[in-house]
Amino acid sequence: MSTALTIIRDEHQTISAVLHGMEYLVREIRAGKKIEPRVFHAMLYYLDTFGERVHHPKEDRYLFGIIRQRSTEAGTLIAILEEEHAAGAAAIRRLTQAMIRFEEGGDKEFAAFEREVHNYAESYRNHMRREEEQLFPLARSLLTPFDWVMVDTAFKENPDPLAFARETSDFEALFSRIVNLAPPPIGLGPEAKPR
Repeated sequence: MSTALTIIRDEHQTISAVLHGMEYLVREIRAGKKIEPRVFHAMLYYLDTFGERVHHPKEDRYLFGIIRQRSTEAGTLIAILEEEHAAGAAAIRRLTQAMIRFEEGGDKEFAAFEREVHNYAESYRNHMRREEEQLFPLARSLLTPFDWVMVDTAFKENPDPLAFARETSDFEALFSRIVNLAPPPIGLGPEAKPR
């Protein structure tokens, strides 16, 4: 597999872990356990700053364009993926607002928050699945060795203008913080206590 596709798949695994963690914490709240809100904030921050501002722009800029150049049939799939990327900022905003309403409004806001977490996670998983199951094979069949050199180089260098001041270590540190805040079995933080 190309370097770029390996990077995308690895990033998908990290994002999936965060989504799984959010769903786990919501189940814990439903079971009556108190969850440290900072872990949700860190997860949302990670999904926004990494997923929306680094991961998706790299795909848009370096992979989608070249696939579209190689195949007119790919245009429909690329348009769907770009539309999903564009909708990501609004989705993370809805999720953040639902979380704030739950924090401030208490139990009466939990159902809406739970629904928003479920919708966000399911939508994101469907998006990643579409990329891996439809876009990856298409890319493998369409891109030339020279195309792959250009795409792989771009993904390795990650010259995203929104992320140029950030180091990969910043995201690794944030992910490490999430792991340290989240309770077992998804993290190393303290056990969730019943309310």
